[in-house]
Amino acid sequence: MNTFKRGLFLSLLFILAIVLVACSEDGEETKKDEGKAPVSTEGSKVEELTIGYTGPLSGPAAFYGEETLKGLRMAAEEINDSGGFEVDGQKYTINLATLDDKYLPNEAAANAKRLVQEQDTKFIYTPHSGGVYAMQVFNEMEDFIVMAYTSEPGVTETGNKMTVRIPPRYDRYIEPFTKYEMERFGKKIAFLPTATQYGKDWADSLRPVWEANGGEVVFDESIDFSKDTDFQTIMTNALAKNPDVLFIGGPSQPTALVLKQARDLGFEGGFIIMDQAKLDEIAAVLGGSYDLLEGVISTPPLVTSRYGGTEAFIEKYRSQNDKDPGSESGFHYISLYILVEAMKAAGTVDDTEKIMAAMDQGAKNLPENKEVYYIKGVDDDGGFLPLLRMAYIENGEIVQMGEEK
Repeated sequence: MNTFKRGLFLSLLFILAIVLVACSEDGEETKKDEGKAPVSTEGSKVEELTIGYTGPLSGPAAFYGEETLKGLRMAAEEINDSGGFEVDGQKYTINLATLDDKYLPNEAAANAKRLVQEQDTKFIYTPHSGGVYAMQVFNEMEDFIVMAYTSEPGVTETGNKMTVRIPPRYDRYIEPFTKYEMERFGKKIAFLPTATQYGKDWADSLRPVWEANGGEVVFDESIDFSKDTDFQTIMTNALAKNPDVLFIGGPSQPTALVLKQARDLGFEGGFIIMDQAKLDEIAAVLGGSYDLLEGVISTPPLVTSRYGGTEAFIEKYRSQNDKDPGSESGFHYISLYILVEAMKAAGTVDDTEKIMAAMDQGAKNLPENKEVYYIKGVDDDGGFLPLLRMAYIENGEIVQMGEEK
């Protein structure tokens, strides 16, 4: 009986040893697989490429920041859902790493350093000139490309070789905006732009053109949207100078409130609105009608454009957000596709010099069905070359003018 028990005990020990070895081997396989890159159906590894973003995702400019980010997300999701993109035989998907900078240049710079150090990103988007200038202090040294969503001409005139400017430069609008408003309303203008660097630079560019055309600046102050929420006092002071035209702008939502304050105080003149604010977004804040915007000149809403990919983009955006897209979303959407095409043309995802050199080819290789806007190319300074289009409001309707494809 004792012999039988000893035999049974030894048999159980043997079986247990086999089970433990099997479990151990299985555990080793599981540990080896942890952290591995995704594998495609063809069996080749798919690497993840991080694209950075720093912008205002809280505070008074949060709506603007979210609109820029939506376009990037849409493009990244489409690229990933299609299996990614291939560069020099390697497949990649996109990881979009986003940080809030509250519209503050110093926060944008800190976020950029964090994205480079922690995420090893070679591309960082920001939708404000203050953030761009802050990053340009060190981006060449840190070897990353600034994807700048700002119409500020200066960001591509600094000599920085690692900056891409996405929207058209605003100084192309100043002369036609000036002539339209002067002819329709008169030559006295009050300046009330946003207090950001972008607003100051816009004002500095508009002032000499307005005066060279025989105009007079009768009031010259700015509005800090991060602090000011009541515009009655500054608007009352401006209107006391009897201007024919008001120069305003910044993010769409607060700009709409500035415009409404002027109308509430009886102003019946025209408006030059900086290109950051969008006519359709302003109208939406004011109840959906363009009546209060009579005499405004600015840039046209995206929904009035018609290029190869515009209609599909608008339809998809509406289905996801239950509203019309703005140009911020549209430009960010195509910019990511152009960046991907530039990497493909350069044959690399991390050689920033080669990618910058291939950016013009990237724009030319943009698939027509992704052409939300028509981009003729990218100039030697890194600026996108979209068509110059403008819009003004007459009799409650949007009237467009400018270049055609």
